[in-house]
Amino acid sequence: MSSIKITTQNFILRPFEKKDLMKFTSYRALGSVARYQNWADYTYQDAIKLFESMDYATFGSAGKWYQLAISDKGTDTLLGDLAIHFIDAEQVEIGFTVAPEFQGKNVATEALSGLINYAFGCLGKHRIIATTDARNKASYKLLEKVGFRREGHFIKNVFFKGAWSDEYQYALLRSESNII
Repeated sequence: MSSIKITTQNFILRPFEKKDLMKFTSYRALGSVARYQNWADYTYQDAIKLFESMDYATFGSAGKWYQLAISDKGTDTLLGDLAIHFIDAEQVEIGFTVAPEFQGKNVATEALSGLINYAFGCLGKHRIIATTDARNKASYKLLEKVGFRREGHFIKNVFFKGAWSDEYQYALLRSESNII
């Protein structure tokens, strides 16, 4: 297992462990969570497949996605997850999902801020991007709250769950963050 460990005031962002998969499956299977995600039904087998595909020893390899667990620092309870895609040597793309019972409690803000600080401070990345469904107000408001700016509005660019949907693309440069 890799030594990736990002610590914030209340959380630890770390590689997934097998013990996380039941909770991971339970929140990803909820319609309210999957609404703007690229899955409809999420099963334990899906979680196992994702878990087994993660090779944290190659963390940071261009072209690869990695999931990180958002765990409570005191209890190690899984609260949600972050995704990080290493586009190339200078840019990453991020995503986030928080279990409904932990939404609206600053979990996503603190975890995402920790990931941003890690990407810019420890990894020395130049740019972070995120793409969100234009109807997902909570997602784009979070991105704006942590400093991202909207760079694009793609009109009906993706056929998603039976309909054409708009997406927003956000970005943050290291020079725009509080990491120098």
